[in-house]
Amino acid sequence: MKNNSKMTLVLSIMGCVLMTVMILYFGISLYLKLSDTKPAASDAVVPQGYTQEELDNAVQAALAEQEALTKPEVTADEVLDTLKSEIKSGTTLVQALRKLYKDEIVLASGGTYHFIPISDSLKHNEYKMENLSITETGELQYYVDDVLKSHKGIDVSKHNGNIDWKKVAADGVEFAFIRVGNRGYGAEGKLLEDTMFDANIQGAIQAGIKVGVYFYSQAITEAEVLEEAEMVLRKVAPYQISCPIVFDVEKVAGADGRMNEISVEERTRFTKLFCDTVANAGYKPMIYQNMEMGVLMLDLEQLEGYDKWFAYYNKDFYYPYAYKVWQYSDKGRVNGVTGDVDLNIAFEPLWD
Repeated sequence: MKNNSKMTLVLSIMGCVLMTVMILYFGISLYLKLSDTKPAASDAVVPQGYTQEELDNAVQAALAEQEALTKPEVTADEVLDTLKSEIKSGTTLVQALRKLYKDEIVLASGGTYHFIPISDSLKHNEYKMENLSITETGELQYYVDDVLKSHKGIDVSKHNGNIDWKKVAADGVEFAFIRVGNRGYGAEGKLLEDTMFDANIQGAIQAGIKVGVYFYSQAITEAEVLEEAEMVLRKVAPYQISCPIVFDVEKVAGADGRMNEISVEERTRFTKLFCDTVANAGYKPMIYQNMEMGVLMLDLEQLEGYDKWFAYYNKDFYYPYAYKVWQYSDKGRVNGVTGDVDLNIAFEPLWD
């Protein structure tokens, strides 16, 4: 008799729990059905004892749980089949992996594949592929509502030889970044001025092209960074610089670069020191980076306040973070320049 009473009690409790769950389930279901036509928040009828925010949060949590329960799992075989299909169609392994890992930046560097979570704390660019246009000559242009928004640019050094800047301007080039100099490799790290700097900057300005400059650093101490900044400021002083002064701290490929082994913290600190020195002198600083630098070699959160010049030679907007200038080719052709030249577009004017 006692056992029967206990069983009856247990069954009663289970029945109450089941009834409560059913009421909650049908209540949420009814809410979801009505949610598409629910009144404005100010007019909504909220169940007594709950705020609208609490009810919305409960429904969203239920939806998320339901989606997690019903979402099919992707098997290892399906992933391998996707990779095989992409690679057979001519896609590189990196590009195939990028399609599978949407929330991470996939990068091959140093013989290793890196998967870096995309940060929401950094400002993202809002560029859209449908706005990107490729001309018959392979130049990139960016349109918004059928209005051309991008500006054509190049960057040059002594390696481009003698340049006819009037022809360059006639070919539609609006701005140019001109190398001031660089620091040599090896233990000595000698500071070197670009032998074509003065001829290039004078010719570009006379042709009506807006100019900025860049320095290719190999500094490994703060003193060397300041030495580089002082040289740049001295060289640009006689000229009207309307575009930014750029610091380039990229890793040297296939050579014994002095900066190759410095830490992320050091590279970030050196970059910030150069940019602050330039800004304090009244110029606009900018940082040159490729994807490897952006995700592996610099702490971008500390450099968020500086504009970026991004080097990337695929015709897409895979890289998520903000940049104002895109160097999209190192094999461009422009009238007035013999041979290959780096091509750039700026998504907004770099000058006042």
